[in-house]
Amino acid sequence: MITHRNIGSDCACIGLAALVALMALAVPAGAAAPAPVFPPGSHLGLVPPPGMVPSTAFNGFVDPEANAGIVITALPPEAYASMAKSMSEEALKKQGVTVEKRESIQLNLGKGDLVEGTQLSPDKKLFRKWLLLVPTHDVTIAITVQAPEEDKAYSDSVVRTALASLAERAKVPESEYLRLLPFTIGDLAGFHIVNLIPGRAALLIDAPAYPHMVATDGLPAYEFNGRCIITAAANAPTDPGQRATLARAAFNGIEGIKDIHFTMAEPVRIDGQEGYETVASAKDINSGANVMVIQWLRFGGGGLLQMVGISRAEIWDKELARLRTIRDSITFRQPSAPPSPN
Repeated sequence: MITHRNIGSDCACIGLAALVALMALAVPAGAAAPAPVFPPGSHLGLVPPPGMVPSTAFNGFVDPEANAGIVITALPPEAYASMAKSMSEEALKKQGVTVEKRESIQLNLGKGDLVEGTQLSPDKKLFRKWLLLVPTHDVTIAITVQAPEEDKAYSDSVVRTALASLAERAKVPESEYLRLLPFTIGDLAGFHIVNLIPGRAALLIDAPAYPHMVATDGLPAYEFNGRCIITAAANAPTDPGQRATLARAAFNGIEGIKDIHFTMAEPVRIDGQEGYETVASAKDINSGANVMVIQWLRFGGGGLLQMVGISRAEIWDKELARLRTIRDSITFRQPSAPPSPN
């Protein structure tokens, strides 16, 4: 059985750096090369080795029967230097990785650093490891591949062929992003999804020049008309008396605003369920522009839902109507049993 801990922890234990190599095999004349497969919500993908399918537990591919997998991690460009250091023979040795081969490989996305070796698992099983690090102008790509030493299906040539197919897509379909959330959004009201935390939250924006973005203090900042952050939590307070306190604490945790002046805070009904609405005027931290901020907490229906809308003050009425459309279209997905790893 392969688990997120088996594969995903290797990224952490190697400093989240994982390198793998590539060496494409010739495609027979006239034969169409297989198309890369992109894990749900990922800009990065590849043609996985036969037997591997996209993982539901981490960003990559898995063969549960063989206890083999591929983890793909996208990091900021500036992460390359520290990741490269973590791939030194000394650093890897401290993590139990025995380096057998190291090389540079030219890929379609750029020049990559490849390390191949072995690692003994806590239960004394020997795994082959391929670790690949690829810097590009906008992302540092780290890949870890692991397979049991005795499993000949994942030979060096098979793994290298898969890594040679590493590809990037310009945009992830919004419908694909939405499938990763614990709730459905029936109407985006013209907003666009720009980021999410799978299983928990989504960031939507209504941008005048979408997708215009600039980096601020290492975090993305957006030129926007309106922003909408939707977050789901498993538990909600059952005591109505606690809801006002929770609403104020949650509002004070909203990032990107300052000089807050509350104009309304009261219980409301949202889609027939108990809720709490908080409204305030504020200023955008980055630009100093006047903004309006609204927070809705909805209790019940599968958990606690927090929805935060932020809009330029001069277009508040228009954006508020659209934010309400989004709010009223949100429903929790029905819980289902997690897939068996076997």
